[in-house]
Amino acid sequence: MGRITNRIWIAALSCALTLGTALPPATAATAASQQTAKSKAVKAAKKAPARKVTAKAKPKAKARAKVTAKAGVATHIRHASFTPQEEIERVPGKLSLRSNVAFVQDLESSDVLVAKNDDAVLPIASITKLMTALVVVDANLPLDEEIEVTNEDIDTLKHTSSRLVVGTRLSRRDMLHLALMSSENRAASALGRNYPGGLPAFVQAMNAKAALLGMHDTHYVEPTGLSSSNVSSPRDLVRLMQVAVQRPLIHEFTTASSYTVPVRGRLQTFRTTNQLVAKPDWDIALSKTGFINEAGRCLIMLAKIGGRDLAIVLLDGMGSLTRTADAIRIRQWLQHHGGTMASM
Repeated sequence: MGRITNRIWIAALSCALTLGTALPPATAATAASQQTAKSKAVKAAKKAPARKVTAKAKPKAKARAKVTAKAGVATHIRHASFTPQEEIERVPGKLSLRSNVAFVQDLESSDVLVAKNDDAVLPIASITKLMTALVVVDANLPLDEEIEVTNEDIDTLKHTSSRLVVGTRLSRRDMLHLALMSSENRAASALGRNYPGGLPAFVQAMNAKAALLGMHDTHYVEPTGLSSSNVSSPRDLVRLMQVAVQRPLIHEFTTASSYTVPVRGRLQTFRTTNQLVAKPDWDIALSKTGFINEAGRCLIMLAKIGGRDLAIVLLDGMGSLTRTADAIRIRQWLQHHGGTMASM
């Protein structure tokens, strides 16, 4: 009945337009309503949201391309496209990982067991702090010396927060502990500022150490990892872990679950950013996580699995649990398949 009524009104409208006669009040109202709806549809089409999404997506894509080009490496990332959360093998015989970069190496034999986009050079976020710690420890600076968090340590790049309020005074040892275990940006910044020669000298020392270790794909511009210009590759990070784990303090602090320090007269407990460290079924000798938007979720570890000492590098994960879930998948794969190199 509704369709018939509509046809009658449309016919009346057509006749009225042809004959130049006035429309009945109801017909005029219907025509006006239809014309208004049509106008709104045209305006909505012109303001399609896809246009805005594209405009936002392009600069981000360009930023990633700029970083990889700066490092001199053409990187083509194969993004994970599957969704099941607990799957180890989506295709029989193939390891399915959600991190866009994955690399696992047996440290004794140097055999590569997992390799996914392993030639990529990408931002490494707070994994940067592992080099920060190595430079501080190797400089033999007094660990009991108190250093202070100042306005210079406030993050003006990503505007992250911190429980280390301006004016907090802690020993260099405590700052190092918090920078490694709970990835405290202000602690890492304070460590860099209080290096002989200040922050410029510290960054120079970071890059000099990277060159000395043969980390040719690595470059640093600051000690926290907040800058996306801090970049590295999986193999460089394995080399860094192999050297860093030989420093007892770095081994201890990166594998601690929690630590309590006084902050402006009140005790504050900080916790690890890697939940696997606290699990008794994991044997981890070194661990560091990282995250900024440009780097995604990152995790590097030295862990013993099946009696083998392994280096694990996971970069550019999209979800908050991706890096942890991928580490578990890798362990399950190795337990099931032994020394067989995983097909990706």
